[in-house]
Amino acid sequence: MDDSEEDQRLPHHREPKEFIPLDKLSELGILSWRLNADDWENDENLKKIREARGYSYMDICDVCPEKLPNYEAKIKNFFEEHLHTDEEIRYCLEGSGYFDVRDQNDKWIRIAVKKGGMIVLPAGMYHRFTLDTDNYIKVSLTFSLFPLWVLVFLTV
Repeated sequence: MDDSEEDQRLPHHREPKEFIPLDKLSELGILSWRLNADDWENDENLKKIREARGYSYMDICDVCPEKLPNYEAKIKNFFEEHLHTDEEIRYCLEGSGYFDVRDQNDKWIRIAVKKGGMIVLPAGMYHRFTLDTDNYIKVSLTFSLFPLWVLVFLTV
């Protein structure tokens, strides 16, 4: 990812473009799957992942100006670098966006997430999220336990 201060929703490719192989993301502890977002409620692969990894709680969130209260404040908050003490599990049901993570050399890697993509960031990994220029994502927020911070976060 380049170091430009331009709109956070742009791809921010380096010149020349540099792509990171999936095994590099695996080395960082990032997991990903391609699932059937058109039938996510009945997707056997999603059920197997949830059972194998102990994911018991799931919520759906639409991130766009029309559907997310306090949209501007929340999108800025999502883009602030932060970490969690638990895994961050996100499954894109519609739309698209970017997760930015730091590599071993403290450089940002931008990961595009699109419909059907599920990504798991390990606990303790610094990251941030932003929409892309389509300005919409519908995402499943998945957790192993009911997250108390969701109650606070969604009401801010």
